[in-house]
Amino acid sequence: MQPRNMSMSGVVDLAAVKAAQEAKAKAKAEQARAEAARQGGGPGAVSPADLVIDVDEAGFERDVLQRSTEVPVVIDFWAEWCEPCKQLSPVLEQLVVEYNGRLLLAKIDVDANQMLMQQFGVQGIPAVFAVVAGQALPLFQGAAGKEQIQQTLDQLVQVSEQRFGLTGLTVDPDAQPGAERAAAPPVPAGPYDALLEAAVQALDAGDFGGAVQAYKNVLSDDPGNTEAKLGLAQAELLQRVQSLDPQQVRKEAAEKPADVPAQLAAADLDLAGGHVEDAFGRLIDTVRRTFGDDRDAVRVRLLELFDVVGADDPRVVAARRALARALF
Repeated sequence: MQPRNMSMSGVVDLAAVKAAQEAKAKAKAEQARAEAARQGGGPGAVSPADLVIDVDEAGFERDVLQRSTEVPVVIDFWAEWCEPCKQLSPVLEQLVVEYNGRLLLAKIDVDANQMLMQQFGVQGIPAVFAVVAGQALPLFQGAAGKEQIQQTLDQLVQVSEQRFGLTGLTVDPDAQPGAERAAAPPVPAGPYDALLEAAVQALDAGDFGGAVQAYKNVLSDDPGNTEAKLGLAQAELLQRVQSLDPQQVRKEAAEKPADVPAQLAAADLDLAGGHVEDAFGRLIDTVRRTFGDDRDAVRVRLLELFDVVGADDPRVVAARRALARALF
């Protein structure tokens, strides 16, 4: 399975719904394990020594991709001959242990695992990536100071918890290193899990209309369902942009700055392409130029795009303030 590149501050990941749903299920199981560990004297907990592991190509899916649905996995690409690696690796190992289960460190020897190096696009070492809910994020390349590394890891932990619900592993200093972890207790299915799974399958199949309807079915019974709201916003965006001609849309938007449909379509393309601030700025400018029903249509679309990105994203927070100034 080849990792996908993403950025914590870059493009909007339109597969986040599926990843979040899978991560949520794993997080529930991990929380159940943690509770069992607290009540039953340790089953399900890992040793601090298990927070730093050596990974090869054969075990990558099990040790990195699957574990990344429970805990963010930091990957250290290194080699025995690399002097900067010898400076960086001990710092990473120390910091990961200090995070006490909020992170896992996977060390990959590039000489023995050339395929993984190529899949991640590693051009030089040391190189540090993370995998969160099955998705790869480049963190930094080359040696870095402990304070800089810690700031990056703090951000990784925050994003992993807020966007994917990853709360990490339970660490027991008395646990035996390498001991088999207890099987997760069965997690009761939620009342809307089947509908949400159907929506994700529709997205995977490119049936955006079906996904929209599935999310609407959930929201008709549970209007506050956060996962369905996020999924609906993303599915509707994909449905709108799938038939657009990008060149034509951008040409019309440039020639007709006051044309509301042209600006709405261009903003959709901006957001789907990861240009979040451009999309928001375009619509806020259009709000300033319009009145009445046209202005309200732009405002509603902007709120929908806020849902795609997420209410806690700093770009959304800034755009909400700018929208308020434009309206009032």
